[in-house]
Amino acid sequence: MWLNLKILSLLVLIVGAIHCQAYVQHTFVIKETPYTRLCGTKNILTVNGQFPGPALHVHKGDTIFVDVHNQGNYNITIHWHGVKQPRYPWSDGPEYITQCPIQPGGRFRQKIIFSTEEGTLWWHAHSEWWRATVHGPIIIHPKKGTKYPFPLPHEEVPIIFGEWWKQGILAVYNRAISTGADPNVSDAFTINGQPGVLYPCSKPDTFKIKVDHGKTYLLRLINSAVMDILFFAIAKHNVTVVGTDGSYTKPLESSYVTISPGQTIDVLLKANQKSDHYYMAARAYSAAPLVPYDNTTTTAILEYNGNYTPSSPPSLPNNLPYSNNTNASVSFTSSLRSLADKNHPIRVPINITKHLFFVISINTFLCPNNSCAGPNGTRLATSVNNISFVNPNIDILQAYYGHINGVFGTNFPDFPPYLFNFTAPNLPLYLNTPKHGTKVKILKYNTTVELVFQGTTLAGGNDHPMHLHGHSFYVVGMGLGNFDKDKDPLRYNLVDPPFMNTIAVPLYGWTAIRFRADNPGVWFMHCHFDRHMTWGMDMVFVVKNGKGQKAHILPPPPDMPPC
Repeated sequence: MWLNLKILSLLVLIVGAIHCQAYVQHTFVIKETPYTRLCGTKNILTVNGQFPGPALHVHKGDTIFVDVHNQGNYNITIHWHGVKQPRYPWSDGPEYITQCPIQPGGRFRQKIIFSTEEGTLWWHAHSEWWRATVHGPIIIHPKKGTKYPFPLPHEEVPIIFGEWWKQGILAVYNRAISTGADPNVSDAFTINGQPGVLYPCSKPDTFKIKVDHGKTYLLRLINSAVMDILFFAIAKHNVTVVGTDGSYTKPLESSYVTISPGQTIDVLLKANQKSDHYYMAARAYSAAPLVPYDNTTTTAILEYNGNYTPSSPPSLPNNLPYSNNTNASVSFTSSLRSLADKNHPIRVPINITKHLFFVISINTFLCPNNSCAGPNGTRLATSVNNISFVNPNIDILQAYYGHINGVFGTNFPDFPPYLFNFTAPNLPLYLNTPKHGTKVKILKYNTTVELVFQGTTLAGGNDHPMHLHGHSFYVVGMGLGNFDKDKDPLRYNLVDPPFMNTIAVPLYGWTAIRFRADNPGVWFMHCHFDRHMTWGMDMVFVVKNGKGQKAHILPPPPDMPPC
């Protein structure tokens, strides 16, 4: 059956090749490259030898091809974060969800279909924790003949936040898997690959932005950190948020930014202060009491052009929130609003046909003789509605499209099996242990979904940046404590909610989203803390075909990586 599908796909590709000569082609070569940071050199996995990786520039509605050649020593996949890939999940990228990994020596020609996205997105590895170094920006310019909904900036600058370990990221991953404990925290945060002056051996290579007084700059912020939500600020400067996750927002002036792993935020910076050098800085937001985190601060320098004697040292931001400031995190995120003008209309689902309530928890599994390194000798885990996701041996998309039985179950629950006081300080121990499972939620084409994420205090709790593949969603509500199904929906923003693909569910709180399931395919949803994803805070939506060929999944390409 699968062979017949590949033959059909090859015929489609040959016929289609006549019409796709104008498509832009890119080549990504995955390979190990030596990089020196924090006084030491190690080999890291890169794309084309670059860290961060190369930027992809497209216009809204473009289609491009990326030839991925794996010349490294490990399996790899690449995900185009926030790109909806209409009707074409084959290139989405999460391992064992829409494809099997590209093995060493293998290659995969990925077709990337842009649709409604405009602004900043990014690409990254979606296997194990390789995205620590395998990532880069996607810049989606307005369609030719159109323009930004704000004055044209003098310059555009990607700002990519990351994490750096002195150890190899595979060693960090393997230790966490083998012991069942939290992974070692990173040794540094980075801005465009550089830790900054507060770390040893890092001052000469600190990233700098040079600006002219009186001009405006578009900073495209991307949080590629593996484990942490970040606060970001620029000394003595405010920024104006104009976009998030490939969608424009109403202008929001702020002295700081909260940005989750996976999230992108576009901000305008006006160079309107005294000519000098100023630090830009980022540090972790982490309020969960039992979670270790990197408490260091990464810096870059905003440098005004001109003849003057700069302050030494430059000013550090005094507006950067403290690491445990949950209110600052929630306040910023809940202030975002869609632009929602005549050129950028929004379509918030009003008549909901599917209500979902997903309880997302930190959990533990018992180990023989309490032999693991998690709490009280257990193994740390995570779950959605008490199911800790397990990757199958072949990808779910292949199994679904090829009608292969026994790979996944279709009974993912709409609601949790237990209702309890989710944010109570002391919960019964039996709630700590979830069940393993590989289950999907089937949605009919064009289903309008309201999904409420509810955090818990189990195993100490945490924030959870939740990411949905194949769709963006409207964030209609957010709050602390338990969701109240009678009162909280009365406060939903159904007028101009932000249109996002990654949203943080606050510590001991809830977040409500709405979306229309109008993209047939197999789509992953997971926490974007990689440790939580690995531990099982994942599930899969399968959106069925609609009526007519234009509402059907497109055929697979002929070179899908073998399992």
